[in-house]
Amino acid sequence: MAQKASIDLILAAQLGDSAALDRLLLVSATDARHYARRHCQPNDVEDAVQEALLLIARKLSALKVAAAFSGWLFTIVRRECDRLSRAMLRHENIEDAKVESYLAVHSDIELRLELTAALESLPAHYRRVILMRDFEEMTISEIATAFDEPAGTVKSRLHRARALVREYLLGSPSDSKINANSNT
Repeated sequence: MAQKASIDLILAAQLGDSAALDRLLLVSATDARHYARRHCQPNDVEDAVQEALLLIARKLSALKVAAAFSGWLFTIVRRECDRLSRAMLRHENIEDAKVESYLAVHSDIELRLELTAALESLPAHYRRVILMRDFEEMTISEIATAFDEPAGTVKSRLHRARALVREYLLGSPSDSKINANSNT
């Protein structure tokens, strides 16, 4: 879409034209999704895009300069990616400051190595579920079918696997590493 046409679309949407807003969100979704794929975890892309588009629909009238729309869109998507990434590490016993400090002191390579070690420490039935869901992006029902198990069992294993990875990466309240032999 040409720059002039997109500015006209933004201005029309800001003035309350619901068809223009729908078109703007539709056009923006493609760019937002492309950007989110580079900045979000694979299973967070669609959530980040949806949250960003909702925020844009609610706050578009506050945008002062229509030409700044693209930068604003990408900033919102990036913040949603960051929020969702932090949420993955959130646990009722983990403070945001602890997560922030953990992320701040580890390089990307160190984080990848730690995550790999955490995943390798999991019992096989937990590791398979978390890899299928979070890395292969399979749905719960697809995983349940693959294992020939109820969806509730898969959800329970996924929840436990993620909790064990969090404990491994961030430590339990006593800062000890997980017991990989857990069968719960």
